[in-house]
Amino acid sequence: MYNFFFLEVPEHLPFLLKGALVTIELSLISMILGTLLGFFLAIGRLSPRRVLRLPLDVFVEIIRDTPLIVQLLLIYFSLPEAGIVLSAFWAGIAGLTLNLAAYLSEVFRAAISAVDPGQKAAAISLGMSPVAVYRRVVIPQAGLACLPTLGGYFVALLKDCSLVSFISVNELLRHATIVISDTFDSMNTYIMVAIIYFVMSFVSARIIRQIEIRLTPSNRRGTITIPLTMDKEGAR
Repeated sequence: MYNFFFLEVPEHLPFLLKGALVTIELSLISMILGTLLGFFLAIGRLSPRRVLRLPLDVFVEIIRDTPLIVQLLLIYFSLPEAGIVLSAFWAGIAGLTLNLAAYLSEVFRAAISAVDPGQKAAAISLGMSPVAVYRRVVIPQAGLACLPTLGGYFVALLKDCSLVSFISVNELLRHATIVISDTFDSMNTYIMVAIIYFVMSFVSARIIRQIEIRLTPSNRRGTITIPLTMDKEGAR
């Protein structure tokens, strides 16, 4: 125990924290891109045009029904055979983004559908364009409703980033394997990794909670938020 706290932690923690920074970078970029793509997927899947809705539904089902690790391996190792070559980092971003977008499209679709149709009709009767209705009526309400769910997915994404170590991205878990290969001390190294993941997840959850409190009107604070399609493992 003495060696762990006073010798191994000071020696290996800086190297592991460099990997943690890559994990945070992966999470932030993938969350931003996945949120944007998920929103547009949701809009497309709500379209009355079957020719637009059906391909998007198929895409979402394929992504949701296959493991993330398989998607990452396909993007990194199989796409080059089709002439599309991505670095390990951007292959990881692509896989995480597509996977997250598929799940978030369900979240956004449920949130948008939950907005009172009467409000949309009233806005249109006032002369608003469909774009203005979404921008000023639908999106603010839907965004506020799904904010806690988005926070849960971000925390899950932090942990999902460990999977990109399988395609050689130098994030936290891969840095841990490097430390283990040098020290042959897997137990203490994984303890440090678990602590780092816990701290990142805990701090992220607290930040998201504060954002939620600040964006929620005072008269709605403390009300129950209905979970929106929280079916992804780790985001429950």
